[in-house]
Amino acid sequence: KKLEELENKIKEIEENKKDILNREQNTRAGYVYIISNIGSFGENVYKIGMTRRLNPIERISELSSASVPFSFDVHAMIFSEDAPTLENSLHKIFEKYSVNKINLRKEFFRLPLDKIEHEVKKNHNAVVRFTKLAKAEEYRQTLKLEQSEEVESA
Repeated sequence: KKLEELENKIKEIEENKKDILNREQNTRAGYVYIISNIGSFGENVYKIGMTRRLNPIERISELSSASVPFSFDVHAMIFSEDAPTLENSLHKIFEKYSVNKINLRKEFFRLPLDKIEHEVKKNHNAVVRFTKLAKAEEYRQTLKLEQSEEVESA
């Protein structure tokens, strides 16, 4: 049993090594993510960004750090052999919806998620799955607490 565990671990490490080597050779491969943070930015504001990390959720966790009061929700994670081009293309298409009209590198856009989904599925990746509803757990729990505090103080 111990030997089997070790063999499985070696197999897993070799697969990870292959994946890393493949990514080193193709430095354009990565993930384009669509995320929101309704507690921080309100409804219909999405960040379209990219990462080359093996675990793209690490990047989302970083973005959800102390600089924003609530965590980000992931609406789509799109693997692409050429992530920078995909990200760039989406930024150009949605430029008129940019939240910051002065610094376009901020990557936040105010528009319905359906528009983003339609564009991605039509021109980039027909099989990507979108999560429509933001969990926004911390935000929703905070609202409930605030509402119950208002009722108690009334």
